[in-house]
Amino acid sequence: MMKKAITFFLLAGLLHLGTQPLSSQEQKKTAKKDVKKAVKKEPPPEPPKKKPRLPYDPTGRRDPFKDLLAGREVTETEAAEGLPQMSIENVNLIGIIKIEGKFIAIINSSKGFPFNIRVNDRLADGFVLSIEDRRVVFRKIKDRGITLIRPEDIVKEMKIEER
Repeated sequence: MMKKAITFFLLAGLLHLGTQPLSSQEQKKTAKKDVKKAVKKEPPPEPPKKKPRLPYDPTGRRDPFKDLLAGREVTETEAAEGLPQMSIENVNLIGIIKIEGKFIAIINSSKGFPFNIRVNDRLADGFVLSIEDRRVVFRKIKDRGITLIRPEDIVKEMKIEER
């Protein structure tokens, strides 16, 4: 009976060894084969898709991507609207302020837009000669685009009620 038990356990042990997992080296070999097969089977990567351009529908609005200069070059000789295009006769003196020991005059154009002017600022027909606490002196050097032979000084004073 003892011999039968020993043979039974030996056979069971041999059967058990056959069902054991593979050794680590054998596992690595089979894993490498599986990886090679998986790499070979992968399809090539797709090229990145371009984002579709969104359509722009202005519906009565100005196109923000349109070139506003339309190919023209901006030159330094073009005068900006405002102070360089105002004539001395159309200037209304609103006020005078003193900042850091220098006077700055506040004027209105004929359209009602306020501007700050300092000594030597240019206008269409002259420039600011001096600014004092109650008055501004302009020197007129042109009249209707023609240079004057004798420049004339024009004084704009503030009324006492306006101060």
